[in-house]
Amino acid sequence: MSALPSGSESEAVRLLRQRIWTYYRENGRSFPWRQTDDPYQIMVSELMLQQTQTERVLKKYQRFLERFPDFPALASAPTVEVLRLWSGLGYNRRALGLKRSAEMICRRYGGRLPEREEQLLSLPMVGPATAGALQAFVFHRPVAFVETNIRRVILHFFFPRSEKVPEKAILTRTAEVLDPEDPRHWYYAMMDYGVYLKNAVVNPNRRSAVYRRQSPFENSNRQIRGRILAVMTAEGEMEIEKLHGKLDFSAQRIRKALDQLVEEGFVLAESSGRYRIRD
Repeated sequence: MSALPSGSESEAVRLLRQRIWTYYRENGRSFPWRQTDDPYQIMVSELMLQQTQTERVLKKYQRFLERFPDFPALASAPTVEVLRLWSGLGYNRRALGLKRSAEMICRRYGGRLPEREEQLLSLPMVGPATAGALQAFVFHRPVAFVETNIRRVILHFFFPRSEKVPEKAILTRTAEVLDPEDPRHWYYAMMDYGVYLKNAVVNPNRRSAVYRRQSPFENSNRQIRGRILAVMTAEGEMEIEKLHGKLDFSAQRIRKALDQLVEEGFVLAESSGRYRIRD
């Protein structure tokens, strides 16, 4: 658990790999998305796991795949159904982004997940970390990427006394320690060790330059947006006055959140003054 002893760079990398692989062999976690090579199933898991704990994803993942088994099924599904199954995972932008990605993949790439980084980055809600994960987990490419658990491992071992460590420095170290022979399982091992560190030491991620405390969810704009979508998903098209009666927030805050949802493509404002989930 301690940081690596001083020595040569190559020795530090060897020791880190040894420690990570040993922990993984003895304590590696098993998830359904780790047991498949299906690009669609892996992409669904990656979008679900963004900012969401694995326990919550496990409750939704299989049901989501049963209803939307592949890119064409998701692309052609009504948005309201996608949001209904997504409910409980939070961050509904990811659900809409996943559906929009499926539409683009069907339209541009014949329903097959593209392989090149620039193609992956063109998909909604796919940033550098998700694009890197897809390359490693789907295509088994030794691509360096950083997510929260990987970041925690690198900070713990290589920057034990540093503050505000730049993301570029963390990514560089991640590339140095990456096991090119088996990048997919190496990242699984790194992530599992990062989860272990989360419970074993004071969170190393606080020493990252990109670290931000998550703002409270209760009474936040994110909560209002989620509640609006939940009500409209359950009850369908409605006028804003009816929405006011369903939510315990001020009319001004509801209007602001609703305008954002319209602008982002979640909700459609009808000419009749009613609102509905966009198809």
